[in-house]
Parts: sequence; C-alpha cells; structure tokens
Amino acid sequence: MARKRALVVDDSKSARVILSRMLEKYDIEVDMAESAEQAIEYLKHDRPDAIFMDHLMPGMDGLQAVQAIKGNPQTAMIPIMMYTSQEGELYVGQARALGAMGVLPKQVRPVDVSKVLYELHLLPDRRDMTEAVLAPVELEGGAPVERTPVAAPAAGATTDWGRRVETAVKNQGVDVRRFIVASLDSFASRIVSDVRNSMPAPALEPPPPPAPSRNTVWPWAAGLAAACLLAASFAASWFVTREDLAKSRAEVAGLTSANAELQRARLDLSTSVKDLTAALTAASTSIGAAAGAPAGAGSSGLAARAEPVPYGEIPFDRGRLDALRDLLEKLEAQGFHGVVKITSLSGQFCLSGNATDGYALGAASLPASKCDVVGNPFEESLSGQQRQSLAFANLIAGVRQRTGGAITVAIEDAGTTHPTVPYPARVEALTAGEWNRAAAANNRVEFAAEPASGQ
Repeated sequence: MARKRALVVDDSKSARVILSRMLEKYDIEVDMAESAEQAIEYLKHDRPDAIFMDHLMPGMDGLQAVQAIKGNPQTAMIPIMMYTSQEGELYVGQARALGAMGVLPKQVRPVDVSKVLYELHLLPDRRDMTEAVLAPVELEGGAPVERTPVAAPAAGATTDWGRRVETAVKNQGVDVRRFIVASLDSFASRIVSDVRNSMPAPALEPPPPPAPSRNTVWPWAAGLAAACLLAASFAASWFVTREDLAKSRAEVAGLTSANAELQRARLDLSTSVKDLTAALTAASTSIGAAAGAPAGAGSSGLAARAEPVPYGEIPFDRGRLDALRDLLEKLEAQGFHGVVKITSLSGQFCLSGNATDGYALGAASLPASKCDVVGNPFEESLSGQQRQSLAFANLIAGVRQRTGGAITVAIEDAGTTHPTVPYPARVEALTAGEWNRAAAANNRVEFAAEPASGQ
C-alpha cells in the first residue's frame, strides 16, 4: 500500500517540526510550506492526501487559503484540517463553513492526532487490519481443511514483548516531554507578541503609569511560576514512567487554567489602555477647542453616514458592504475626485463567558457588575485582513481601477476613542441590557467622502 502524504502549512518552524514528527510516527510522508501562498503554489503540481493549515500567517491567512483551495475544482476534494491555537465554537463554525473538516489545536495530545488521522482517512480502519484466525487451505487431493490456531508464545517471547512495550512507553514519554516543552515555547512567544501589539504608541508627554492592580499582576506571576515548575520537573526526570506521565498531564491541566487567567488579564489590560487613550484624546480635543481649533476641522466631506456593526460580525461586510457600494455608485455618477474614508469604531460590550469557550452578550437582566468581560474581544482578535470580507476588498479595488485612481478608499481603525452614545454610569442597578444598548450604538462603521483639493 502506498504511503499517505500530508502537507503542513505554518509560518512557525517549531510548529511545523512538531506536527511533522507526529505524522511521521504513523508512516505518513510530510511536505511543509511556510505560507499560504507557498502552499497554493505547491498544489499546482502536487496532490497531498490531506492538508494541515495554520490560521494566523503573514500575507494570506489560513481561512483565506481554505477558501481559495476549496474554490479550485482541482483541489476542492483535498481534506483540510485547521492546525491553530484559535478556539471557540464561533471559529470552528467559521472554518467548517469555508470547507475545513475541523480544528486540531496546537496544544495537541498524541491520542488527538490519531483521531484526526482516522477522520482524514490517513490511517486504515482497524477493522480492515484484522485477519481470520482459521483460514481454509487446499490439499493436493482437493479436500479443504482448516489451519490449526497458532500455539501460545513461549515464556522467552513474552519477556521480549514486555521489554518492547516498556521501551515504547519510555520513548512515548520522551516525545510527550519534548512536545510540551515546545508548546510552552510557542505559547510564551505568542503571549509576548500579543502584549507588545496591545501597548499604545508613546505620547509626547506620557502620564504617570498607573499602579499595577492585583488582578493583572498575580495571574502573570502564577502563569510564570507554573511554567517554571513544569520546566524543572521535565529537566529532573530523564526517563518517564507511567506514573510520571500521569503527573505531567495534571501539570498541563494546571497550566491550561493559568492560560485562561493570563487571557483574562490581557483583556483587562487592553481595556484599561483603551480607556486611557480615550481620555487623552478627549483632553487633546478640549485643548484644541479652547485654542480656537474646533475638533474635526477639515474632516467634513461631501457625504457622510454611519452603519451599525452587531457584536460578532466583522466590520467590513454585509450591511456595511451595501452602504459602501451605494455611496461609491453615487460618487462615481457625480464625477467625484477624492478619498472615501472608512472608519471602524468599537463598542465596549458587557459579555459572559471565558477565553477558552468564547464570549457572548450578557443577558439583558444580568447586573452589569456580574459581566465576565467589558470590552470587544472579538474585534481585538481580528487582524487587518480579517476585518474585511473578500467582496469588500474586491469592491475597493474595483472602484479604484474603474475611475483610474480618481476615487480611492482609506480604511482606519479608531477603536473606542469616539463613542457616539455615552455609556451609563456604573451603578448597582445598571443591567447588561442597558449597557449593551450604548455599546451597540458605538460599535459602528463611518463613511465620509473628502474631495480632492481644487474640486
């Protein structure tokens, strides 16, 4: 039987190596690609039996790559499994809607890999591998007889099998230890990158840093302590027994809990930073108004409108796509020359849930003080390319091409700096429904057309 072949697509070298080693243990040939563009070029001349696709990559991301592969009749039948740290029912549903079979988390266990390989038909069904104990044979006289069952193995053979099983368990333990250490390195790199990206740009006169709160410091310290303890335990144990494996699994479960606390702390930190940015912007606007320079001077255009964005939808799609199409058609008919500015503003919603299972709008009667998170983690998780649909991007490129560059479109993410509706005071009687009505009004996309100078 020919060996199965899989394509692993990930911009992280360590992630590619970890998954490829797991697949090679099942006698599967592995080809690797560093980007979605390289994977699509690979598929022009090769046809793997399955594809493992990362989500967040420079250039084309994983979901866009899945859409392109499934849109090509020559590659549409290749099964695709997302290999990513993204979690939650919303992401899994989005991946399956585009054609992926499911999601394989990067913090994966060897038993999870086996299940996925059976789903992708990269491993034969166990029922097809069994053989009959008795099989008929033909003698020279033509009378069929049955083979006798194989005799029980000798005592020496049993001892040899015992040694093989013990060696296999030790090797598996070493592989598990290497996998967990590599996963910790990858997880730490992503946390550092997320925190750096969430920090605001330095101001000319930065305010004094706020005193660190207990809620943001202790979860980081707890996560760091858990990681250090886990690394020390693996360095001390050179060989892993079955009891050591069970203890390691318990430590990994504790690390997962610390991970959830770290995610919650990161969201709290991001909300605090955005509130501080909004306060600085408001102060700057007040100073400009007092000096005789009205806020927003020069930003009024030929046409302006705003469209709401329901929580959980990407900003540049659906109703916002129709609004932009209508505005561009009118401007093009008028012979407009200039820039159409599209600004995305985020509302701060009262949410229930957690970073592992995802967040949803809190019940209308829920006290606002009981919200698990006040913010917009869905939009914060989107990269620049993920904030707009393919149809939205094609519309922007098309109008520029049709008008010869007379009409251009500029996209800006303003975050939470310009709320249209003020949020209610946080009193004891405040409910999630009252708070989310203000958040829904502030979660919007604004369109404004500014003519070129001299028009």
